[in-house]
Amino acid sequence: MKTTRFNLVVLALVPLCGITLGASAEDIATNRLSFSARLGFNISARFKDLAVTPVNPQAVSRSTPPQPGRPDGDPYNYDDGYVLPDASGNYGGQTWYWGYDDAGSQIAGNTILLSRTTAVAGGGSSRELQDDPLLGGELTYNRLLVVRDDARYGLEVAVNYLNVSLHDTDTFTGSATRLTDTYPFTPGTTPPDTATGPYQGSYQGPGFVIGDTPVGSSMVAVPGATETDKRRFDADLWGFRLGPYLEVPLGDPMNLSLSAGLAVGLLDASASWTQTAGGSTISGNGDDSEVLWGGYLSATMTWYLSERLSLVGGAQFQSFGDYEHNFAGRRVVVDLSNTWFVTAGLSYKF
Repeated sequence: MKTTRFNLVVLALVPLCGITLGASAEDIATNRLSFSARLGFNISARFKDLAVTPVNPQAVSRSTPPQPGRPDGDPYNYDDGYVLPDASGNYGGQTWYWGYDDAGSQIAGNTILLSRTTAVAGGGSSRELQDDPLLGGELTYNRLLVVRDDARYGLEVAVNYLNVSLHDTDTFTGSATRLTDTYPFTPGTTPPDTATGPYQGSYQGPGFVIGDTPVGSSMVAVPGATETDKRRFDADLWGFRLGPYLEVPLGDPMNLSLSAGLAVGLLDASASWTQTAGGSTISGNGDDSEVLWGGYLSATMTWYLSERLSLVGGAQFQSFGDYEHNFAGRRVVVDLSNTWFVTAGLSYKF
């Protein structure tokens, strides 16, 4: 009985490893490791919602003390100043964490005027950002499983890396709008002077207090305003491929290998933007990581230099669809649905 079981196991393994018996040293080497440079093409990005002024999250809530900076690590949420929650939680509906640039033009009666200019009307989406080729690399492992006549069948596994860096600057003219909010202060008191520079109240305080909610707002058009948008998207794209391959000879010393299967990517992205319109500047940035799922097709030419060593080169198609994320008020859409790669490197069989 034991002998019979042993014979059955041997017969089951023959299709996987016994088919190369009596073949040359090239056929006996069932493992191949390749490293290739990898150039990526047809990856593009667009920044959207350009006409939307981002909401400063610091102006809405604060859960931890600010970091040191100017002022206290938080940006202006107006062109000419800021009004933010203070350490007291805006006790009594007032805050000492505020500031302005020019007392002469920003004090009106018993109120402080703070203004913000929005983007030029009509700037809904940026032009396409693209910078071919993008440089990366790939490590591939091939395991030979079956040989039938001149065809070889096996499994291909690969890990790869691609650096994505896209940026541009656009300038155009249109109509902007300028919003002015009016914040009250206690009658009979005098706000800090700005003769020696902007007044900047701190988060911890204490300091001169004003109301934390506008008592009035007005909006005017700014005709002939020029907007300049600077945008940058950077990402590290780590990839994994898994699928079967078929290799056929094209005549000594060349072979052609075809493969297809699953592609998985890890995109570690960052984006930043700066928008200048009507004399004011707003900016934002952010980071994001996401797992991407898709598929690939690959064709690789092998030129054997010896029984073990060869040159490899080929082309790959990969699709992950569109990646989309909101970075501080700007929605970035990256097209990864129709990506092509050109590869070239060395391979070793063992």
